[in-house]
Amino acid sequence: MRITTILLITLLSVMLGCSGIKFPGVHKIPIQQGNILEQEMIDKLRPGMTKSQVRFVLGTPLITDSFNQQRWIYLYSMIDARSEKSEKMLAVYFDESDELQRLSGDYTPSAAELQLSTP
Repeated sequence: MRITTILLITLLSVMLGCSGIKFPGVHKIPIQQGNILEQEMIDKLRPGMTKSQVRFVLGTPLITDSFNQQRWIYLYSMIDARSEKSEKMLAVYFDESDELQRLSGDYTPSAAELQLSTP
């Protein structure tokens, strides 16, 4: 009797597991990494800003190239609860006098008067 009960429970659990019934999954929290940039922050950038002014507006860059001190890279990635990854990048370029020259990447300035070139 005991072996029959164990076999019946095992058979039912296998049938339920293979029948397509989905049990709720484990809750996963979103994982954010890098620099969180918002459009308002990008709109505050102006040509000719110094490196310290850009650092004040955007924060410390995630990547500073040791071979090219005139380029800062701000990266942001997020993995949501469904394990889907999204990434954004902003590269900030300075001229020889350490003044802001241009931007490139996934963010663009929205202000019409902003003269930063975005190739």
